[in-house]
Amino acid sequence: MNDILDADEAATPLTPDEKQGLIPTHIALRHELNEAEQRGVLAAEQWAFGRGRKTVLDERFLRTLHRRMFQDVWRWAGKYRTTPRNIGVEPWRIPVDVKTLLDDTAFWIANSSYEADEIAVRFHHRLVWIHPFPNGNGRHARLAADLLVTTLGGVRFTWGRKSLVAPSETRKRYVAALRAADNHDIGPLLAFARS
Repeated sequence: MNDILDADEAATPLTPDEKQGLIPTHIALRHELNEAEQRGVLAAEQWAFGRGRKTVLDERFLRTLHRRMFQDVWRWAGKYRTTPRNIGVEPWRIPVDVKTLLDDTAFWIANSSYEADEIAVRFHHRLVWIHPFPNGNGRHARLAADLLVTTLGGVRFTWGRKSLVAPSETRKRYVAALRAADNHDIGPLLAFARS
């Protein structure tokens, strides 16, 4: 089972306990895991965009969104991670940092600090940087950013228009854009979101 759960160099590896959280017993290959997760992501998209929600700036909503994305695949879906990672904040900081992100984003919106696209991309980057969940943080943050930009009157992002499953050139560009944003250059991630 470890072979299908091994992450690429830019993904966050799961702990042995988190790997035990895999629900479907029939999954034996990485592409089967990817397909199962993708079905959940698509169902969560339909749910999230179908509810007419006014904002995603709610901690409970973000957790529910993650749960809906991965609830058929992982027992820990929607629960914050409790173990340290090679990226992201320490686990004990997650609730505070998520709250700070939500407050900062609400401030950016209220004060028109940035255009809608930039607000949503900055929100996405910070959510990925916090890395609140054991896995699925990029997919979760992209969907949350899509929801946010549409509530701000924009249109969904294209995120490179191709699968971001590793290995792919599109994923490499996405990771490079995230790393540029880590170094306070949001431009490449803003461009990638609309590429």
